[in-house]
Parts: sequence; C-alpha cells; structure tokens
Amino acid sequence: MPSSFGTALRVTVFGQSHSPAVGCVVEGLPSGLHVDLEALTAFVARRAPGNDPWGTPRKEPDAPRIVSGLNPDGRTCGAPLAAVIENTNTRSRDYNNLLAVPRPGHADFTAWAKWHGEQDVPGGGHFSGRLTGPLCVAGGIALQWLASRGVGVRAHVAELAGIPDEPFSALDNSPASLDLLARQMAALGDGRRMPTVDEAAGARMVEAVMDARSRKDTLGGVVECVATGLPAGAGSPMFDGVENVMARALFGIPAVKGVEFGRGFGVARLSGTQNNDPYEVRGGTCVPTTNNAGGILGGITTGAPVLVRCAFKPISSVMVEQDSVDLTTMEPARLKVHGRHDTTAVIRAVPVVEAVCALALADVLLAWPAE
Repeated sequence: MPSSFGTALRVTVFGQSHSPAVGCVVEGLPSGLHVDLEALTAFVARRAPGNDPWGTPRKEPDAPRIVSGLNPDGRTCGAPLAAVIENTNTRSRDYNNLLAVPRPGHADFTAWAKWHGEQDVPGGGHFSGRLTGPLCVAGGIALQWLASRGVGVRAHVAELAGIPDEPFSALDNSPASLDLLARQMAALGDGRRMPTVDEAAGARMVEAVMDARSRKDTLGGVVECVATGLPAGAGSPMFDGVENVMARALFGIPAVKGVEFGRGFGVARLSGTQNNDPYEVRGGTCVPTTNNAGGILGGITTGAPVLVRCAFKPISSVMVEQDSVDLTTMEPARLKVHGRHDTTAVIRAVPVVEAVCALALADVLLAWPAE
C-alpha cells in the first residue's frame, strides 16, 4: 500500500489512527534550511484535535518530534527528514461494532474488500484524518522553505453549510486586487480559530456546525487556497503539470471529493472572450490582467496567484442509525456509530490544505523550475 507522493520532494506518511504514533519521511529537502521548530509546532497545532467545541473531544497535543534530517544547528542536512507524532488518547473499543458492519460513506467496506478483514479498523486505521498530522509536519517545513523564496500560501473556509466566506481576491490580477489579497492573507494569519476572511460569516458557520452536532449530523464544505510569489515558467506540460501535481496530493486528504483551479467548472459557462486572461506589460514583465486560469496554463505557472478549491464531503461517522450489512453473515444490519468524531472536516482541514499545497508547489519548483 503506497503512501507516498512527490518527485524531487518525496513525502511518505505512516501509522494508523490508534497505532503508537503517526509520522512522515521527507526526502529531497534542500540542505541549509533552518527549521523554526516553534513555528512548525504552532502550525501543526492548528489542526490538532480537541481544541474547539465543534470538533472531536479526542484531545491530542500533536507535538512533532523530528528524529532525523537536521544537523546540530537545526538546519536540514540533505538526509531524509523523519518526524513522528505520538498517539496518546485512543479508545479502540469504540470501534468494535465496525469490525463486521461498515459505516456508510466510509472506507470501512472498501478496506475490507481489499484486505479481507485484516485492515486496522479502530479510528479508521490508515484512512483516518489522523494521518493529516504528519502531512502538516512535512508541509509546515515546506511552507518555511517557500517563504524563504518569497512564496506565500494561505487557505480559508470558503463555504460551510451553504454559508459563503468572502472569496480570495485572486481572479483579478490587477494591483488593487493583489493588494486586497495580501490583506486577506495577512488577516488569516492573526491566529483566529475559525479560518474565514469575514469573521461574521465564520460565526454563522460555527452556529450551523453546532446545530448539526446537536442533531447528530455532519457537514461538508469548501476550502480555498492561494499561493503568491511564484515565478512564471515553473511546472511541466501534460502529466506533470502544476494542476496534476497539486490535485494528486490534495486528493490524498481524507474526505476531499473535488478539486478545481481558477474559475474551475465555472469556465464551462463562459465564452472564450470572457474566459481568456489578457496580457499587459507591468514592471517590464508580461503579466495576465485577470486570473481565470488560476495562475496555471499548460501545466506551467503564469506568475499570477495559484488558486485552488477543494470540496470536502460530510464526515461519514454520524451518530444516528443507518442501514448497512454484516459482512460476516451478509445479512442486513443497522449501525449506530460510537466514538469521538468531528462534525465537519472542513475547519481543521484548512492548515492541511495549506500544507499539501506547499509540498506540491515545493516539489514543482524543485523538479520543474522556471528556466
């Protein structure tokens, strides 16, 4: 079962939700990067469970421990970097009734079909959102490397329970729009627990999540992510394009069911003259004046912000009875899920999307740099 992605920058995640630890190995990090461990720990803590009333009550400190890949001065040394996060608060007994009866909407059944009952069920095993912790460790380091090159990455909850946030100002590549985008990205970095640009919209989303939680139901939504400061010319056409690299990695995040760039599926309703991004000379450089393409054409960056959105399905572990099948008898069964679960993946997924986008973009810059 491969759990790796990347070409020049290759990431492998390991562990299960209730194993002693989860972790990652990162190969290809450029040497000489000073890893700010305090900033890394703070970044990983943004997705840690048990800190908010709308999330799982399973509380984990999620303090990453780097066990290789740094020299005594705390800089990357060229060797593979390995890190672990201990699992300290597991309750595997809560999942006993799932050993034979799969949750609708979850990978319980497909894992059983592939591994014939030998899969690790408690907590979702290797399919758990718990594996996004080490992704945030690897991605947090990639974010620091990108920042050293003038590249910024930021995400927000674009929609939850049908409630929209203020969108990133990234589809218009004018100087005024880019100034607004910079302010939006800065605002999201102020430590707010609900990662929305419009705090009033965020408050309404929280109300909707708490209402769903009271009804023992779950919610899906959309996370929007933007990267600025990328040069024109990075990437590759066809199968190693920027969209390809990013989408493959983003679909590795549990619960992601759709990915779109720029205007995405909206371009299907436009004419060519509406969709095309005209060019102008700005500061002696050719730049697009708009950004319907989302910063990518032909798999290669245009120099405009890279804009991507991810659709997250509702959490499958709902606390009401649902129809299922007992796989040992192949008879109908009714299932009620126990345990500690989030009401939505969307809020805690925001730093995960940032991390995965950072890893994919760092891989692009290392494997197919602008020439």
